[in-house]
Amino acid sequence: MAENLMHALQYTSYGGGAAALKHVEVPIPTPNKGEVLIKLEAISLNPVDWKIQKGMLRPLLPGKFPYIPATDVAGEVVKVGPGVTDFKDGDKVVGQLNHFTGGGLAEFAVAKESLTVARPSEVSAAEGAGLPVAGLTAHQALTQSAGVKLDGSGQQLNLLITAASGGVGQYAVQLAKLGNTHVTATCGARNMDFVKSLGADEVLDYKTPDGAALKSPSGRKYDAVIHCATGIPWSTFEPNLSAKGKVIDITPGPSALLTFAMKKLTFSKKQLVPLLMIPKKENLDYLVNLVKEGKLKTIIDSKYPLSRAEGAWAKIMDGHATGDWSCERFHRAHMTGAMACPIARA
Repeated sequence: MAENLMHALQYTSYGGGAAALKHVEVPIPTPNKGEVLIKLEAISLNPVDWKIQKGMLRPLLPGKFPYIPATDVAGEVVKVGPGVTDFKDGDKVVGQLNHFTGGGLAEFAVAKESLTVARPSEVSAAEGAGLPVAGLTAHQALTQSAGVKLDGSGQQLNLLITAASGGVGQYAVQLAKLGNTHVTATCGARNMDFVKSLGADEVLDYKTPDGAALKSPSGRKYDAVIHCATGIPWSTFEPNLSAKGKVIDITPGPSALLTFAMKKLTFSKKQLVPLLMIPKKENLDYLVNLVKEGKLKTIIDSKYPLSRAEGAWAKIMDGHATGDWSCERFHRAHMTGAMACPIARA
């Protein structure tokens, strides 16, 4: 490989799934003002990555083709652009790239200093890379939308977290239990013990009658629902909500937006709240430090080399993995430069 080129995966049009990802050699990007060049050690994949490829966010995303997907990264700063003051060459970091330009599924990527944080030695690259999209979404849904205080203060809130074994859900359960909350969670039968181990007080198999109806085993009404699943109508949520309960939908579709509008227009005390995650550096730094302190875990349990990253892509499209998906670089004598995609437990 030429000195100024790097290995990356990209696609050139909408659609095609994992088969459309092509291995290419492209120029190593150059950091501009306020940016850092990161030699990547781990890259996390999220459902939004395949949704962009499928065209579900067109014409906004991606910004242009060809497109190198993935935005959640961890690695080592190897070059800083003009005006960068927080980092220097050799610093270990976690960052979130822009979905418009992407760039994560590669050996190097450029990240904005404003969305990059230091990664302490206690936090592995894979653990750090799992945090940006999934962790920040869970954090914003809980703290800003649901009003949970993660220091444990305030009155107890009854929460429901749907799809609790997924990327956002597993962070939401753990973060919620840092606050004064009672957490009911839904997932598939095979993941019930796993979700319980994350701290959930009650776990429902979503395929059982009570699980499909979202009924709390202890008869509680929910003050807030962190809704990480799809396909559940408002009519199922409403009877399970407290008087001023709200459903925070992290992937709102047309029906959710219509319900949101109707509840606003009718001044309903029960609300559906669409969530638009806005990444903030201070929140990402907070999450990284929780991992350092052992208060938050990123769940990863299998790995793919970059040469087979299409397997990781296919897995996230399948939608049956647990936790986060990421690509990790190993520095071992016989594996230097190899990349692997740790896929969360299936």
